[in-house]
Amino acid sequence: MGRTSRRRPKHLGRKLLAIRQKLGLSQTQMTKALGLDVHHSAVSNYELGTREPDLLVVLAYARLAKVPMETLVDDKMKLPR
Repeated sequence: MGRTSRRRPKHLGRKLLAIRQKLGLSQTQMTKALGLDVHHSAVSNYELGTREPDLLVVLAYARLAKVPMETLVDDKMKLPR
């Protein structure tokens, strides 16, 4: 039996980048703000879409941006200005 690929948000990376820029943080600062114990390149990979953050990281982004997590993962929803 073949495996079907799971659906992924297409605009998540752009939204994560927009959040970081709105907060005025560097990637290194964002790593610390998210409470991540990883190299700051992880944030770059999330923003470029080459790596998908786990749910707890997406939740941390949502809390920093003060938006519902749904806003980040639903491609039909836009970030508030």
